[in-house]
Amino acid sequence: MPKGANQKLKLYYLSRIMIEKTDDEHMITMPEIQKALEAYGVTADRKSLYDDLEALRVLGVDVIGEKVGRYFYYHVGSKQFEIAELKLLVDAIQSSKFISEKKTNELIRKLTGMASEYEASQLKRQVTVQGRIKTMNESIYYFVDDIHRAIADNRQLSFEYMKWNIEKKMEPHREEPYVVSPWAMTWTDENYYLIAYDEQAGCIKHFRVDKMKNIRVLDERRTGRNAFREFNLAKYAKMNFSMFGGEKTAVRIAFANEYVGVMIDRFGREIPIFPSTREGWSETTVDVALSDQFLGWIFALGPHVRILSPDFVVRQFRAELKRVEQEYE
Repeated sequence: MPKGANQKLKLYYLSRIMIEKTDDEHMITMPEIQKALEAYGVTADRKSLYDDLEALRVLGVDVIGEKVGRYFYYHVGSKQFEIAELKLLVDAIQSSKFISEKKTNELIRKLTGMASEYEASQLKRQVTVQGRIKTMNESIYYFVDDIHRAIADNRQLSFEYMKWNIEKKMEPHREEPYVVSPWAMTWTDENYYLIAYDEQAGCIKHFRVDKMKNIRVLDERRTGRNAFREFNLAKYAKMNFSMFGGEKTAVRIAFANEYVGVMIDRFGREIPIFPSTREGWSETTVDVALSDQFLGWIFALGPHVRILSPDFVVRQFRAELKRVEQEYE
């Protein structure tokens, strides 16, 4: 049998055919394998294909052959990712705001390449979040990698931190770039945040990664190790509503008992809960970063939640309610 033009790539094309055209529900015969290889300019006899399929097994491709009636059928069983796992990854990518539309399509295209063409059609029908606002910062994908590299190499970072202006354009928060020591990253409220130590300010700060620009990994070693020695990332994220900064304050809150799930979802199962003087209500004390976002969250819960103390927080909330009322007079 004359050899095809791409004979040296036979094993590669064979693995591609098996992965793309077979799964637990779809099998292929030896003549169909030969025909599929011919489409790639590769010819092969049955004996060599038996050896090649065995080679794929040795390389980790789970090729299964089974007799059905008079014929032998072949398919790939377990793969690097099961279809349920790929669906989960596709859902996460599609619903993630911090990944741009372009990068979303690229990643999903790569993931579908790990499934059969039949399974790939299922992935393309996965969840699409209506009205999803995707980030317009195409570089965020690589910024995340730069930040992780700086953390791994124990180096400081330099970057510009941007904000929107009234002309809908991004501009720097300040003239000089930020220089910080990166220690952690977190994904909160659909955004990636860098958690870092600002030596000049002498405190821990957070920055939205999609608002960072011109990131550089510096030669200087990180500082702030003592500040992060007992740092609790989960507690920090829960305390900072929507990651807007504010003074850390212990706030006592009363809530209707049916809202206990709201409190646990927001602050975690470890929060203290004890009976209130009001029947059908309970109380808790939590640390929050006191900000407009926290007060807005309390307002959104209506008459089912009340701030009890400290007094200055109660007064601040009352003043905010009056200010909003005046805006609508």
